[in-house]
Amino acid sequence: MAAEVGATKQVLDSMDKLHGPSNFVNFAAYSWNIFRYIGDYLHLGGIVTLLVTIARNKSVAGISRTTQILYCIVFITRYLDLLDHAQSFYLVFFKLTYIATSIVVLALFYNYDSTYARRHDTCNMTVILVPCSIAALLLTNDYSPLEVLWTFSEFIEGFAMVPQYIFCYRERVNKDVGTSLYVVMLGGYRVFYALNWIYKKINMPRYSDIQSWIGGLVEIMFFLDFLNYRFTGNSILRSFVLKVDTKINEISDQVESKVLGSAPRTERLETEGGEMRRRRKQEEERPMEDV
Repeated sequence: MAAEVGATKQVLDSMDKLHGPSNFVNFAAYSWNIFRYIGDYLHLGGIVTLLVTIARNKSVAGISRTTQILYCIVFITRYLDLLDHAQSFYLVFFKLTYIATSIVVLALFYNYDSTYARRHDTCNMTVILVPCSIAALLLTNDYSPLEVLWTFSEFIEGFAMVPQYIFCYRERVNKDVGTSLYVVMLGGYRVFYALNWIYKKINMPRYSDIQSWIGGLVEIMFFLDFLNYRFTGNSILRSFVLKVDTKINEISDQVESKVLGSAPRTERLETEGGEMRRRRKQEEERPMEDV
């Protein structure tokens, strides 16, 4: 009997999070709902779209490497339960697929490094990793390594797409359908997961998963604002996000320059893309009648 209870707890932990006593059969039924399935397949579809886009273009243009690194961290830290939890084939397939494809994408960045637009990928990962680490330590439900890392992954995922949004805000000109579809599908995945949480909360009032809800809310907020920017040209967050990103990089450059004695990052970027920037500046300064 004890063995059966232990097995049930393992499956419950690997499926989802629930605090407080509940009926396991009902929880399982409510966890596997249409919103969750749509979210899962949108997520998988987004990853496939990204891989196909890179393979078709033989380029990583328009894609943030910082976002891909963050997603790789998310998948590795969240799915450590594969090592000690009994799980269904469905979960094992998706988890291994997410981990493997995130590593493949990073390998493709290495292979197509010459096509990577570093000057647009300006988001500082430290600003995301450090606060999320602190939040994970403060808000985890249990101080076991797996639980702390799971909580950390939930917070990180909430900000994982922010570098991609900043990249798109700065780049502007890239209209590649594959890249845009990837961003929309990843955002859509989180929207449907939020509907999944709402559905479970309505049917099981004791259900609570604060860490996932916080990360999901942050991500959906950025996603909806980005959609508004893409389709209408208006954005509530764009100007603020870019100003904060620029200021953070300026501070980082100053600290790096003082501590390491290296050239500021802005100067290195000028060297890498100096000709393009000079050309753009000349075009801006040219009289309107010459254009």
